[in-house]
Amino acid sequence: MKRLFATIYFSILSILATCAQNTNPQVPEYIYQSRMAQLDRQSPIKLEYNTQVRAYIDVYLERRRDHLANIIARSQLYFPIFEEYLSKYNLPQELKYLAIIESALDPKAKSKSGAMGLWQFLYHAGIMLDLHVTSYEDDRCDPLKSTDAACRYLAYLYQNLEDWQLALAAYNGGLGTVQKAIERAGGKKSFWELSQYMTNEMKAYVPAFIAVNYVMNYYDLHNIVPAKPQYTFNDIDTVFVNISLSFDQITRATGVDRQSLQQLNPQYIKDFIPSDDMPMLLILPKSAINRYIKNEQKLKPDAAPDLTGYFGIKNLEAITSIYIVQPGDYLHKIAMKYNTTAEEIMKWNNMTTKDIKIGQKLTIYEYKEISPYFFIVQEKV
Repeated sequence: MKRLFATIYFSILSILATCAQNTNPQVPEYIYQSRMAQLDRQSPIKLEYNTQVRAYIDVYLERRRDHLANIIARSQLYFPIFEEYLSKYNLPQELKYLAIIESALDPKAKSKSGAMGLWQFLYHAGIMLDLHVTSYEDDRCDPLKSTDAACRYLAYLYQNLEDWQLALAAYNGGLGTVQKAIERAGGKKSFWELSQYMTNEMKAYVPAFIAVNYVMNYYDLHNIVPAKPQYTFNDIDTVFVNISLSFDQITRATGVDRQSLQQLNPQYIKDFIPSDDMPMLLILPKSAINRYIKNEQKLKPDAAPDLTGYFGIKNLEAITSIYIVQPGDYLHKIAMKYNTTAEEIMKWNNMTTKDIKIGQKLTIYEYKEISPYFFIVQEKV
């Protein structure tokens, strides 16, 4: 009987402990304020605490706890990369949290408007920042190249705006939109005062960023247990490939499964590394590096996969068009005509409202069919 009682007792304790781990403890408001003030003192980016920020903190700590646990796990692979590039460009380290807002640290993340990668670049923004997209490779999904591009772009935005909160808003909605907001506000440069002249997405962007700073620094005090990462930064290494290879070939040479190769090399969008004038980077678990080197001489160039009818899409390229607003037009009607969104048209044209006038010229990015075996995926900023 005593043994049965002890078994039941410890089972109850285990259940209670599990429940405690899955619930967010009640924290007095002044504790949130104190913790945020500590983060603010350590950062050149102003990190205020207010009701908007608290609302986003609650989203992560109350409703998206499992999601946050997975993000923390992925950060062990990507944050060391971000930190190195932020240091290279002398940027605030807190900007690494921006990628959580953009992609939840998923290098294959794709927005409804077609933005891709950890830092969510549209096609034209990527080209501007030397991120190339081909049928077999998308630099926007490359953790190294896209992070370098994001750092250069953030440095450019700060150089123009001289305020990190405004630079963050511009990263989301465009430099022109923020500059117009400043003009409409009579030269004011406080994000909170300017937000009334910004889109709803831009208004939410900075509070969400500040909230992520909080949850990533204090998640353990809210009983968030990180998921176990498949790979951390210290688990991986690189080799250079001089011939075209399929992931299947690499799997046979190293024993690394296709899913792991996809996770570590998200820039190769058809599980194929094309040959180029320069060697191509391949990321592998450290444990597989010697196996790859040992079998490298046996590997033969593989033929590129046929992309005809890839995902049922014709071969496309992005073309810039000018649309002149006609009587009876409204923004959503035009967006449907070009298979895009009203928000994207607003961003492309630095618009702060959906109001349009007859005769107004709008820049539109649309798809046009091109020759077989090559396509470009359109992107955004």
